[in-house]
Amino acid sequence: MPYVKRYGKVEDINFLASSKYIPFTYEVSDEGVVANSQGRKIVPSGTIYPANDETAIGILFTDVDVTEGPQPGSVLVEAWILEDRLPVAPTADAKTAMKNIKFKTVIE
Repeated sequence: MPYVKRYGKVEDINFLASSKYIPFTYEVSDEGVVANSQGRKIVPSGTIYPANDETAIGILFTDVDVTEGPQPGSVLVEAWILEDRLPVAPTADAKTAMKNIKFKTVIE
């Protein structure tokens, strides 16, 4: 069964502040994920993994389609991140738990 399917145009927001990062593969759960207008359950890139709390390990690097059940996903465990570009801001507990994720503020 392929993990990649095309369902139309996708636009990603770049939340990386550096070209140096380290991702690892983790299983992304389908629990609590609501289907979109096309009936697909998509966990967006930039989501804190596995939860936005003290259990946080890292940040999803790409979207993960969990419509058919849990799927492998690329999770950044070491990186510089532009916090304002994430879909949901990380909590203080999540920031503390993700020791190798550094957050950069954009000054305009």
